[in-house]
Amino acid sequence: MVNIEPVLYIGISQSFFAGLLISTKKPVTVANRLMAAWLFMICIEMIFALVNSRVIEMYSFPFITFTYGPLLYLYIRFMTVPERKFLWTGLLHFIPFLVFFTISVVFRSEPLVRDLRGFFKPDKLMPLRIVYSVVFFLSITVYSILAFVEIRKHQSNLRNLISYTSQKMTLNWLKILTVSFYVAYFVLFILGGLNIIGNYIPFDPYFVIFGFIAIFSFVYSFYGIKQPSIFGEVVHQNSRDEVSERADPEKYSRSGLRDEQADEYLKILLGYMETEKPFLNGDLTIHDLSEATGISRHHITQVLNEKYKKNFFLFINEYRVREVIKRISDPRYQHFTILAIAFDSGFNSKSTFNNFFKTYTGKTPSAYRELIHKSE
Repeated sequence: MVNIEPVLYIGISQSFFAGLLISTKKPVTVANRLMAAWLFMICIEMIFALVNSRVIEMYSFPFITFTYGPLLYLYIRFMTVPERKFLWTGLLHFIPFLVFFTISVVFRSEPLVRDLRGFFKPDKLMPLRIVYSVVFFLSITVYSILAFVEIRKHQSNLRNLISYTSQKMTLNWLKILTVSFYVAYFVLFILGGLNIIGNYIPFDPYFVIFGFIAIFSFVYSFYGIKQPSIFGEVVHQNSRDEVSERADPEKYSRSGLRDEQADEYLKILLGYMETEKPFLNGDLTIHDLSEATGISRHHITQVLNEKYKKNFFLFINEYRVREVIKRISDPRYQHFTILAIAFDSGFNSKSTFNNFFKTYTGKTPSAYRELIHKSE
């Protein structure tokens, strides 16, 4: 039998203290409370597993896992839209948890899934085992997909708000963890299936998950503690406008912006970009551009999307690429590295610069510079 006690002790201490740190983190937000709740649930599940292996069997099958998917999904929703209010309907996500918690208490003395090799044993509890497994798989799958989609929507929306890339803004770390979360449980399902149909693996796959949960809670809490409130601390603007704009299915149909006014706004924006060069600011946001031009953020987004056929992110970074090209061709900048020129032109990421430059010119920055030198 696999000795999982050291893993459990590490996981319990890690998740408990991380949950404590995040629950007291300032500012107090719904997202932080959800993250703390998730870590505390991980701690509780590991304590139960430890008690089960050392003292007495407390439940017939694990039920706390049914909270992981909903908590992950809700955390992402409240992280990406901090102004969102937590409604009682959010508790409906935890119905499977409550149902299987009740069933586990009722059948506490019954050997439901004590040994996976007896999973299809023809007894009165076999239908319950099948239902539990199906619901468990669906819960992990559905909430992983919902969480991934929510992050993708957030990242798409960011392109109308900021001109730079940042892990704290894009939540790429959370997207990776979401995929890893599902892959780990999917592997567990496969191992469990192999154990059910035959003695193909020499250990109970249920124990494998505790190692993953311990690692997951460490990584999750590490990034979670560092993660600021996205719109509150980074974009420094009220996100209500962006929430209403994103929630409107007809997008700009009720904006009231006339076509001739949109043309005038576009002229103002292009003129400001050429004369003041705000794109040289690597942290430029649509909020900054709105304050400088007097055009509302919503109207800037509408004008760029409808009239210029680009989002804010593309609009600003194309100016930066053109500035880099201009400086590469200027003999005064020949002693600067390409990356130094890129950063001085407003880029704050090497990968973003390289991708934009190649898309815009069809060549890598170094190849383009060599071509310029040969033509001189």
